[in-house]
Amino acid sequence: MLTRKTICCDLCVVGGGIAGMSAAISAAREGLHVVLMHERPVLGGNASSEIRMWICGAQGENNRETGIVEEIALENLYRNPTKSYAIWDSVLYDFVRREPNIELLLNCTCMDAKTELDAYAHGRDTRITRVTGYQMTTQCFYEVEAAFYCDSSGDSILAPLCNAQFRIGREAGTEFSEDTVVSTADNMTMGMSCLIGGRETEEPIRFIPPTWSAKLTERDFEKRDPDLNKDNENFWYLELGGDRDTIADTETLRDELLGLALGTWDYIKNSKKFEADNWDLDFLGFLPGKRESRRMCGEYCITQRDISDNVVFDDEIAYGGWPLDDHYPGGFYHRGTPNTNVQTPAPYSLPYRALYSKNVDNLFFAGRNISMTHTAMSSIRVMATCGLLGEAVGKAASVAVKEQLRPHDVYLTRMHRVQELLLNSDCFLPSKTRTISSVCKTADLQGGSDVLRNGQDRAHAIYHTDERSCACVVPHNSPIVYRFAECTVSAVHLVFCSDLNRRTLPGSVTEQTRSTRANRRRNSPQMHMPTMLCREFRLVGERNGEQIPLLTVTDNRKRAYHVSVEQPLDALMLVPVSNWGGSEETPVISFDFQ
Repeated sequence: MLTRKTICCDLCVVGGGIAGMSAAISAAREGLHVVLMHERPVLGGNASSEIRMWICGAQGENNRETGIVEEIALENLYRNPTKSYAIWDSVLYDFVRREPNIELLLNCTCMDAKTELDAYAHGRDTRITRVTGYQMTTQCFYEVEAAFYCDSSGDSILAPLCNAQFRIGREAGTEFSEDTVVSTADNMTMGMSCLIGGRETEEPIRFIPPTWSAKLTERDFEKRDPDLNKDNENFWYLELGGDRDTIADTETLRDELLGLALGTWDYIKNSKKFEADNWDLDFLGFLPGKRESRRMCGEYCITQRDISDNVVFDDEIAYGGWPLDDHYPGGFYHRGTPNTNVQTPAPYSLPYRALYSKNVDNLFFAGRNISMTHTAMSSIRVMATCGLLGEAVGKAASVAVKEQLRPHDVYLTRMHRVQELLLNSDCFLPSKTRTISSVCKTADLQGGSDVLRNGQDRAHAIYHTDERSCACVVPHNSPIVYRFAECTVSAVHLVFCSDLNRRTLPGSVTEQTRSTRANRRRNSPQMHMPTMLCREFRLVGERNGEQIPLLTVTDNRKRAYHVSVEQPLDALMLVPVSNWGGSEETPVISFDFQ
């Protein structure tokens, strides 16, 4: 008989992609005991070394996602100058392992769920009491009993296991008044991809394809133009399966995708149409990266109209800004352009109500499976956006656990608290700014300006400000000082400039903005930290003339800190000591206190 182990926790997150990681880390940082169950040996999902899709997000000036996804990106710049996937995997692993409140179950497939049926609050009729995972490496069953569950599995595995309501496929345009060519609803989706990556060498490398690889010609690549010399070539268009079942047919589609991928490399290497003699096949993905399958039904269903009309939600917990990037179900064998590319307002608002189940009392979800239509999903599905959704779920779950609320109660009574936690964690909410305490607003400020205490943590057009006016540029070792009547300071908020547009990094825009690299050229640049990011600083409190060290950081890799203080003070001092570019001054975006 195989071993069975039971774990009790506050939150069980199923799926360790960027969304699931963010949900687990976010909740753990609020003190919740979290189990993160992931069926693969490495974290990151579609962004991992097994699949190698880029983490994309909102387009436009200063729209880069912050919070946990920016923490990961900056740590990767610090540790991984060559964009090695081995190091990238270790960065993601480290972000979970460093959290003492996360119990990580890798190689563990969620395979069953136990539920109870009853008349629960707000019209829910089902509650999950346990999920079961099988860890293949240890041949052990893990039964996880949690107060709340979060499905970040991509395929929404908990939907069939606990009868959570879900959608799949494309809605007819009339159902939600969306701008779509689909007149009759169907089960078609976007497809999946097995990606390839090349490495440039100093000598010719031959390639002999297997007999079963696809035999491709120039006609097959109309509108797809492979080019190893372009930094933005990641072969995303090697896609199949949207006209089939992206769950049940995955193994068959994997075989076809491998033949397509190797046929593509054969065409590049052996057709003589490309200067590819010195290129070697460096990566072949055997695990298909999925774009779409089940989407959960939540309290609210986000539509394309919400995005295109730039609806601002009172329960805003994240934002998007990727185009409506809908791929044709036929994938690679669809003739003509492989996708749509309709620009969206960036940033646009995303509501909390799309992150918890319509019928299961204790089920959250985050990632490409949240409550939205197919057309809305074509924009929201990208991983940086999904990371924001995961971070929001973690914060909402923490409020629910600590105050013994259901997910919908959090919406009804505690949205401001969730939004406050997100803002304090450096998550940008376009319609919100952080609340600044009256003591901070009226404190005597020396060595800085009021821009430090306006609650705006980035330059952005919605604030009618530019890069220069959003920060106070401080000479190194020159203190910024607040003086005020003695009071208990609960927390200090710091935000430095991490170059959200990445213009201080080397290479093309793709090189500057992507954490990983699809193809490795001999002259691919090495990355470094954003040059204006503060490298070393001191935060000091003062009471009756006595200085109290609060935080000293050397080799800083973070954009933001929310430092718990909880002691009486009558002054606060921030001293930037150096930055990563070696210049004599450093921009500080926010320095305020509660």
